[in-house]
Amino acid sequence: MERRIPTKEEVLEYLTKDRNWGRWGDDDQIGAVNMVTPEKRAAAARLVKTGRAVSLSREFPKTPAGNNPTPAMHYMKRGVRGDGGGLATDFYGIAYHGQATTHLDALCHVWDHNGMWNGRNPDDVITFDGATWGSVEHWKEGIITRGVLLDVPKFRGQPFVKMDEPIHGWDLEDVAKSQGVTMEPGDALIVYGGRDAWNETNPQWGSQSHPVRQRPGLHASCLKFIRESDCSLLVWDMMDFEPNGYDIPWSVHAAIFAYGIGLLDNALLQPLAEACAEEGRYEFMLTVNPLRVVGGTGSPVNPIALF
Repeated sequence: MERRIPTKEEVLEYLTKDRNWGRWGDDDQIGAVNMVTPEKRAAAARLVKTGRAVSLSREFPKTPAGNNPTPAMHYMKRGVRGDGGGLATDFYGIAYHGQATTHLDALCHVWDHNGMWNGRNPDDVITFDGATWGSVEHWKEGIITRGVLLDVPKFRGQPFVKMDEPIHGWDLEDVAKSQGVTMEPGDALIVYGGRDAWNETNPQWGSQSHPVRQRPGLHASCLKFIRESDCSLLVWDMMDFEPNGYDIPWSVHAAIFAYGIGLLDNALLQPLAEACAEEGRYEFMLTVNPLRVVGGTGSPVNPIALF
Protein backbone atom coordinates (compact mmCIF):
# COMPACT_ATOMS: atom_id res chain seq x y z
CA MET A 1 0.00 0.00 0.00
CA GLU A 2 1.28 3.45 -0.91
CA ARG A 3 2.17 5.59 2.10
CA ARG A 4 0.29 8.68 1.06
CA ILE A 5 -3.09 10.20 1.75
CA PRO A 6 -5.50 9.30 -1.06
CA THR A 7 -7.31 11.94 -3.08
CA LYS A 8 -11.07 12.37 -2.85
CA GLU A 9 -11.41 10.68 -6.23
CA GLU A 10 -9.45 7.67 -4.98
CA VAL A 11 -11.57 7.39 -1.83
CA LEU A 12 -14.73 7.46 -3.95
CA GLU A 13 -13.24 4.69 -6.09
CA TYR A 14 -12.69 2.60 -2.96
CA LEU A 15 -16.45 2.89 -2.39
CA THR A 16 -17.57 2.16 -5.94
CA LYS A 17 -15.09 0.12 -7.97
CA ASP A 18 -14.14 -2.02 -4.96
CA ARG A 19 -17.62 -2.50 -3.50
CA ASN A 20 -19.16 -5.90 -2.85
CA TRP A 21 -22.59 -5.27 -4.39
CA GLY A 22 -23.92 -8.47 -5.98
CA ARG A 23 -21.08 -10.61 -4.61
CA TRP A 24 -23.53 -12.79 -2.66
CA GLY A 25 -26.52 -12.09 -4.87
CA ASP A 26 -28.57 -9.00 -5.56
CA ASP A 27 -31.04 -9.83 -2.77
CA ASP A 28 -28.45 -10.54 -0.09
CA GLN A 29 -29.10 -8.88 3.29
CA ILE A 30 -26.27 -10.22 5.48
CA GLY A 31 -23.30 -8.93 3.49
CA ALA A 32 -19.80 -9.97 4.47
CA VAL A 33 -21.18 -12.14 7.27
CA ASN A 34 -21.75 -14.66 4.45
CA MET A 35 -18.08 -15.52 4.96
CA VAL A 36 -18.76 -16.60 8.54
CA THR A 37 -19.58 -20.17 7.58
CA PRO A 38 -20.01 -23.15 9.94
CA GLU A 39 -16.41 -24.06 9.11
CA LYS A 40 -15.28 -20.53 10.00
CA ARG A 41 -17.06 -20.71 13.36
CA ALA A 42 -15.54 -24.10 14.11
CA ALA A 43 -12.05 -22.82 13.27
CA ALA A 44 -12.64 -19.85 15.59
CA ALA A 45 -13.68 -22.19 18.38
CA ARG A 46 -10.37 -24.05 18.04
CA LEU A 47 -8.58 -20.82 19.05
CA VAL A 48 -9.98 -21.17 22.57
CA LYS A 49 -7.14 -22.66 24.67
CA THR A 50 -7.35 -21.24 28.20
CA GLY A 51 -11.01 -20.22 28.35
CA ARG A 52 -10.15 -16.64 29.34
CA ALA A 53 -13.06 -14.32 28.47
CA VAL A 54 -12.93 -10.56 27.91
CA SER A 55 -15.96 -8.31 27.45
CA LEU A 56 -15.67 -5.58 24.80
CA SER A 57 -18.73 -3.68 26.03
CA ARG A 58 -18.91 -0.37 27.86
CA GLU A 59 -21.33 0.06 30.74
CA PHE A 60 -24.94 0.98 29.97
CA PRO A 61 -24.54 4.77 29.43
CA LYS A 62 -27.02 6.33 31.85
CA THR A 63 -24.96 9.42 32.64
CA PRO A 64 -25.28 12.53 30.42
CA ALA A 65 -21.99 13.58 28.84
CA GLY A 66 -20.61 15.55 25.93
CA ASN A 67 -20.59 12.41 23.83
CA ASN A 68 -23.85 11.10 25.33
CA PRO A 69 -26.54 13.77 24.84
CA THR A 70 -29.34 11.17 25.03
CA PRO A 71 -28.45 9.01 28.02
CA ALA A 72 -29.93 5.56 28.42
CA MET A 73 -32.86 5.08 30.79
CA HIS A 74 -33.10 2.46 33.52
CA TYR A 75 -36.16 2.48 35.79
CA MET A 76 -36.77 0.03 38.62
CA LYS A 77 -40.00 -1.35 40.05
CA ARG A 78 -40.27 -3.30 43.27
CA GLY A 79 -43.19 -5.56 44.04
CA VAL A 80 -44.55 -7.76 46.82
CA ARG A 81 -45.27 -11.47 46.42
CA GLY A 82 -46.85 -13.54 49.12
CA ASP A 83 -45.78 -13.50 52.75
CA GLY A 84 -42.41 -11.77 52.88
CA GLY A 85 -41.54 -12.40 49.24
CA GLY A 86 -41.01 -9.87 46.52
CA LEU A 87 -39.57 -9.12 43.14
CA ALA A 88 -37.74 -6.42 41.24
CA THR A 89 -38.31 -5.58 37.59
CA ASP A 90 -36.95 -2.84 35.43
CA PHE A 91 -37.30 -0.92 32.17
CA TYR A 92 -34.47 -0.17 29.72
CA GLY A 93 -34.67 2.57 27.11
CA ILE A 94 -31.79 3.52 24.85
CA ALA A 95 -30.89 5.49 21.72
CA TYR A 96 -27.80 3.41 21.06
CA HIS A 97 -26.40 4.95 17.87
CA GLY A 98 -23.83 7.60 18.64
CA GLN A 99 -20.60 7.67 20.57
CA ALA A 100 -21.44 6.21 23.98
CA THR A 101 -23.07 2.78 23.63
CA THR A 102 -21.28 -0.33 22.43
CA HIS A 103 -23.46 -1.37 19.52
CA LEU A 104 -23.59 -3.13 16.16
CA ASP A 105 -24.57 -1.22 13.01
CA ALA A 106 -26.77 -3.15 10.59
CA LEU A 107 -26.49 -2.82 6.81
CA CYS A 108 -29.47 -0.42 6.67
CA HIS A 109 -27.86 2.12 9.02
CA VAL A 110 -26.12 4.49 6.56
CA TRP A 111 -25.93 5.26 2.83
CA ASP A 112 -24.71 7.83 0.32
CA HIS A 113 -26.03 9.18 -2.99
CA ASN A 114 -25.40 5.79 -4.62
CA GLY A 115 -27.75 4.06 -2.21
CA MET A 116 -27.66 1.54 0.59
CA TRP A 117 -26.05 -1.91 0.66
CA ASN A 118 -26.57 -3.70 -2.67
CA GLY A 119 -27.93 -0.50 -4.23
CA ARG A 120 -31.24 -0.29 -2.41
CA ASN A 121 -32.99 3.09 -2.27
CA PRO A 122 -33.50 4.24 1.35
CA ASP A 123 -36.77 5.92 0.33
CA ASP A 124 -38.13 2.47 -0.47
CA VAL A 125 -37.01 0.58 2.64
CA ILE A 126 -36.71 2.97 5.60
CA THR A 127 -40.13 3.31 7.24
CA PHE A 128 -41.45 4.62 10.55
CA ASP A 129 -42.04 1.01 11.61
CA GLY A 130 -38.52 -0.12 10.77
CA ALA A 131 -36.26 -0.98 7.87
CA THR A 132 -37.46 -3.56 5.37
CA TRP A 133 -33.97 -4.21 4.00
CA GLY A 134 -30.64 -5.07 5.59
CA SER A 135 -31.97 -4.89 9.16
CA VAL A 136 -30.30 -6.45 12.15
CA GLU A 137 -32.52 -9.52 12.51
CA HIS A 138 -30.78 -11.01 9.48
CA TRP A 139 -27.79 -11.56 11.80
CA LYS A 140 -29.94 -13.48 14.28
CA GLU A 141 -27.44 -16.36 14.47
CA GLY A 142 -24.83 -13.91 15.70
CA ILE A 143 -21.38 -13.21 14.36
CA ILE A 144 -19.03 -15.84 15.75
CA THR A 145 -15.63 -15.74 14.12
CA ARG A 146 -11.90 -15.27 14.48
CA GLY A 147 -11.06 -11.88 15.93
CA VAL A 148 -7.77 -10.12 15.21
CA LEU A 149 -6.74 -7.13 17.33
CA LEU A 150 -4.39 -4.52 15.87
CA ASP A 151 -2.89 -2.50 18.75
CA VAL A 152 -1.93 0.82 17.17
CA PRO A 153 -0.80 2.66 20.36
CA LYS A 154 1.55 -0.17 21.31
CA PHE A 155 3.08 -0.16 17.83
CA ARG A 156 3.56 3.60 17.90
CA GLY A 157 4.88 3.64 21.46
CA GLN A 158 2.17 6.09 22.49
CA PRO A 159 -0.78 5.77 24.89
CA PHE A 160 -3.37 6.74 22.28
CA VAL A 161 -3.92 7.89 18.70
CA LYS A 162 -3.67 11.67 18.38
CA MET A 163 -5.68 14.14 16.31
CA ASP A 164 -2.67 15.06 14.18
CA GLU A 165 -1.73 11.40 13.61
CA PRO A 166 -4.85 9.47 12.54
CA ILE A 167 -4.66 5.78 11.77
CA HIS A 168 -3.88 5.16 8.10
CA GLY A 169 -4.22 2.03 6.02
CA TRP A 170 -0.46 1.51 5.96
CA ASP A 171 -0.44 1.68 9.77
CA LEU A 172 -2.79 -1.30 9.87
CA GLU A 173 -0.47 -3.21 7.53
CA ASP A 174 2.53 -2.38 9.70
CA VAL A 175 0.83 -3.34 12.95
CA ALA A 176 -0.39 -6.67 11.55
CA LYS A 177 3.11 -7.49 10.33
CA SER A 178 4.72 -6.54 13.65
CA GLN A 179 2.24 -8.73 15.55
CA GLY A 180 2.73 -11.64 13.16
CA VAL A 181 -0.95 -11.88 12.22
CA THR A 182 -2.55 -12.24 8.81
CA MET A 183 -6.17 -11.37 8.11
CA GLU A 184 -8.29 -14.16 6.68
CA PRO A 185 -11.70 -13.94 4.92
CA GLY A 186 -14.54 -13.56 7.39
CA ASP A 187 -12.39 -12.38 10.30
CA ALA A 188 -13.39 -9.58 12.64
CA LEU A 189 -10.89 -6.74 12.27
CA ILE A 190 -10.49 -5.05 15.66
CA VAL A 191 -8.61 -1.74 15.73
CA TYR A 192 -7.52 -0.37 19.10
CA GLY A 193 -6.84 3.37 19.20
CA GLY A 194 -6.55 4.01 22.94
CA ARG A 195 -9.82 5.88 23.46
CA ASP A 196 -9.90 5.45 27.23
CA ALA A 197 -6.29 6.59 27.63
CA TRP A 198 -7.20 9.62 25.49
CA ASN A 199 -10.03 10.45 27.88
CA GLU A 200 -7.60 10.68 30.80
CA THR A 201 -5.84 13.78 29.43
CA ASN A 202 -8.20 15.21 26.79
CA PRO A 203 -11.84 16.28 26.45
CA GLN A 204 -13.96 13.14 26.36
CA TRP A 205 -13.60 11.40 23.01
CA GLY A 206 -16.45 12.37 20.70
CA SER A 207 -17.54 15.38 22.77
CA GLN A 208 -15.97 18.07 20.59
CA SER A 209 -18.64 18.90 18.03
CA HIS A 210 -18.63 22.70 17.66
CA PRO A 211 -18.09 24.31 15.24
CA VAL A 212 -17.21 20.95 13.63
CA ARG A 213 -16.84 17.52 15.18
CA GLN A 214 -13.24 16.63 15.92
CA ARG A 215 -12.09 13.22 17.04
CA PRO A 216 -9.03 11.03 16.41
CA GLY A 217 -9.58 7.69 14.71
CA LEU A 218 -9.33 5.85 11.40
CA HIS A 219 -8.63 7.86 8.26
CA ALA A 220 -10.44 7.09 5.01
CA SER A 221 -7.15 5.60 3.75
CA CYS A 222 -8.03 2.56 5.90
CA LEU A 223 -10.85 1.64 3.51
CA LYS A 224 -8.45 -0.06 1.12
CA PHE A 225 -6.98 -2.25 3.87
CA ILE A 226 -10.44 -3.07 5.20
CA ARG A 227 -11.69 -4.16 1.77
CA GLU A 228 -8.57 -6.18 0.97
CA SER A 229 -8.67 -7.89 4.36
CA ASP A 230 -12.08 -9.36 3.41
CA CYS A 231 -13.26 -8.98 7.00
CA SER A 232 -16.87 -9.56 8.01
CA LEU A 233 -16.86 -7.10 10.89
CA LEU A 234 -14.96 -3.96 11.93
CA VAL A 235 -14.68 -3.42 15.68
CA TRP A 236 -13.20 -0.14 16.95
CA ASP A 237 -13.05 2.19 19.89
CA MET A 238 -12.31 5.49 18.10
CA MET A 239 -14.24 5.10 14.83
CA ASP A 240 -13.80 7.50 11.87
CA PHE A 241 -11.27 10.32 12.08
CA GLU A 242 -13.19 13.60 11.85
CA PRO A 243 -13.38 15.95 10.08
CA ASN A 244 -12.70 13.49 7.27
CA GLY A 245 -11.23 16.14 4.96
CA TYR A 246 -13.12 15.01 1.85
CA ASP A 247 -16.55 16.61 2.21
CA ILE A 248 -18.23 13.21 1.89
CA PRO A 249 -21.05 12.03 4.16
CA TRP A 250 -19.24 8.92 5.39
CA SER A 251 -15.60 7.84 5.32
CA VAL A 252 -14.82 4.54 7.07
CA HIS A 253 -18.47 4.05 8.06
CA ALA A 254 -19.09 3.72 4.32
CA ALA A 255 -17.74 0.17 4.62
CA ILE A 256 -21.28 -0.73 5.69
CA PHE A 257 -22.97 0.08 2.39
CA ALA A 258 -19.98 -0.43 0.09
CA TYR A 259 -18.60 -3.73 1.42
CA GLY A 260 -21.49 -5.12 3.48
CA ILE A 261 -19.40 -5.09 6.64
CA GLY A 262 -20.98 -4.81 10.07
CA LEU A 263 -19.50 -2.09 12.28
CA LEU A 264 -19.23 -2.53 16.03
CA ASP A 265 -18.92 0.98 17.44
CA ASN A 266 -17.64 2.23 20.80
CA ALA A 267 -16.02 -1.04 21.80
CA LEU A 268 -14.08 -1.16 25.05
CA LEU A 269 -10.73 -2.40 23.79
CA GLN A 270 -8.16 -1.54 26.45
CA PRO A 271 -8.87 -4.72 28.49
CA LEU A 272 -8.65 -6.77 25.30
CA ALA A 273 -5.31 -5.19 24.34
CA GLU A 274 -3.98 -5.99 27.81
CA ALA A 275 -5.24 -9.57 27.57
CA CYS A 276 -3.61 -10.03 24.14
CA ALA A 277 -0.27 -8.81 25.50
CA GLU A 278 -0.53 -11.14 28.50
CA GLU A 279 -1.60 -14.13 26.39
CA GLY A 280 1.08 -13.44 23.79
CA ARG A 281 -1.32 -13.59 20.86
CA TYR A 282 -3.64 -11.27 18.98
CA GLU A 283 -6.15 -13.78 17.62
CA PHE A 284 -9.07 -15.31 19.49
CA MET A 285 -12.68 -16.35 19.14
CA LEU A 286 -15.13 -13.43 19.06
CA THR A 287 -18.87 -13.69 19.68
CA VAL A 288 -21.30 -10.87 18.87
CA ASN A 289 -25.01 -11.49 19.43
CA PRO A 290 -27.41 -8.66 18.53
CA LEU A 291 -30.98 -8.40 19.76
CA ARG A 292 -33.46 -9.90 17.29
CA VAL A 293 -35.24 -6.64 16.46
CA VAL A 294 -37.18 -6.94 13.20
CA GLY A 295 -36.49 -3.82 11.15
CA GLY A 296 -33.77 -2.60 13.51
CA THR A 297 -30.84 -0.52 12.25
CA GLY A 298 -28.56 -2.19 14.79
CA SER A 299 -28.43 -3.35 18.38
CA PRO A 300 -26.60 -2.84 21.65
CA VAL A 301 -24.21 -5.76 22.15
CA ASN A 302 -21.83 -7.25 24.70
CA PRO A 303 -19.10 -8.81 22.53
CA ILE A 304 -16.95 -11.48 24.17
CA ALA A 305 -13.41 -12.47 23.19
CA LEU A 306 -12.35 -15.99 24.20
CA PHE A 307 -8.72 -17.10 24.42
